[in-house]
Order: sequence, then C-alpha cells, then structure tokens
Amino acid sequence: MTRAPEHIAGMTTHTRRGAVSNAFRYGVDYVLIDPEAPAPGPRLFSRNRFNLAAVHDCDHGGRMGHGRGVVWLHDVLTQNGLTPEGLRIELLTQPRFLGYSFNPVSFWLVWRAEDLLAVVAEVSTPFGDRHSYLCHQTGFAPITSKTRIDRPKSLHVSPFQDVAGGYRFGFDIRADQITIQIHFRNGSERMVATLSGPRTPLTNRGLIRAFARRPLGALRTTILIHWQALRLKLKGARYRTRPQPPNHEVT
Repeated sequence: MTRAPEHIAGMTTHTRRGAVSNAFRYGVDYVLIDPEAPAPGPRLFSRNRFNLAAVHDCDHGGRMGHGRGVVWLHDVLTQNGLTPEGLRIELLTQPRFLGYSFNPVSFWLVWRAEDLLAVVAEVSTPFGDRHSYLCHQTGFAPITSKTRIDRPKSLHVSPFQDVAGGYRFGFDIRADQITIQIHFRNGSERMVATLSGPRTPLTNRGLIRAFARRPLGALRTTILIHWQALRLKLKGARYRTRPQPPNHEVT
C-alpha cells in the first residue's frame, strides 16, 4: 500500500562536549516518502523532476553523485541477510528546494508490517563524501524506542574530529512523531545530535510555509555547517585534513 508523503517540520540539535564545547539548534524540513512509489502528493512536490520541493533518486543510495535510490538499498539488505520481499521502505530526507540538494543525514526505514527491522543512516559531507550505517539488531529483531545500536565511526565528517570512536543510534518512530538520536563518543570527546518533529501530511501550504520560513532550504544547511565550523575554529578546535574515505559504502 502506497502511503502519501509526509512533512516533518522539525528541529535538529547538536551538542559537543570535550576540549572544545559547542551547541546549536535549528529548524529543518524533512519529508517522509515511499521511495518505490510515483509521487502522489501536492502539486509543489515532485519526484525526479524540478519543483519547489523534490526528491531525486540520484541523491540517495550509494556514493554522492552516483545514487541508485531504493535499488541500492535492496542490494544492501540482501547482502546482509534481509530479503527485500514483503518489506515496506520509507525514506526520511530533506528535499531539494528549487533544485539545490545537500543532506547531512537521511534515513532509510525498513519495516515488516508495523515492526521497524532496520534503519540505514546515510551520512553526507560538504567534502563530497558519503557513507552509510546499517542499524539493526541481531537477527533483525524489531527496533523499539528503547533500542540502542552501536556502530564504529567510518567517515570523516567534521574537520575538527578524528575518524575514531563510534556512534550510538536511537530511533523512536511513532505514528505522530519522529525522534532520532545519535550519540558520538571518542575518549573524552562527546557529541549528541538529534532530529525530532511531528508527522503531518505534505501539503502545498506546508511547503510554501517551509520555503518562507527557511527560504534557502538545503543551501541554508550548507551555510550553517560552515558557520559552525568557523565558530569551532575561533574557539581553538584543531583542524584535521580530510583523509581518504573508506572503500566500503556501508558499516
């Protein structure tokens, strides 16, 4: 059954603790879509073509610039022992606004009936790199709001952190609300990132309000990333040069 696209007008927070502390909180607009369906929804939203807001398959699944969309996800699930047949897949992502796209993190949600079996966190960087983290329990047991899943850090995301330590993911996906937490730890260095917001139908009015409230869309996200990097530099954080990204696409 195809589900209509949803709008998550939410909030993201980042809190860094350690030798250099920093924190910020910004509003964000995500959409939750069925990536295997055409695009039933408001006229100002499209799939794979230009519009006020759009989601393009080429922006997701695999390395940046070479996305294969949900086909890539099917391959990842099969390679890790989960047959795609009978599963329901959703993509939680920031849409392109007026054609510009940049997603620090998108999430593929993998369901069987009402059980969340896996989440793929697709992390992209301003350096043009992307790496994904496959989050699941042993035997693909259902993920609940209390489940915590640990994965080692594999991608250079911030020039002020080493590629070391690990992430702890938490997913609370409800009918009316989405809350995602990512805790990073490397020795005394700590970082907590959250994404949360109510689930509402995606409408033309909602898209217009989102564009009026945050007119630069994903470009705004890129600007804010560089602004926070400047703040960290001014606070004395040590800059690390970008290492080569991992050869494998998924951890």
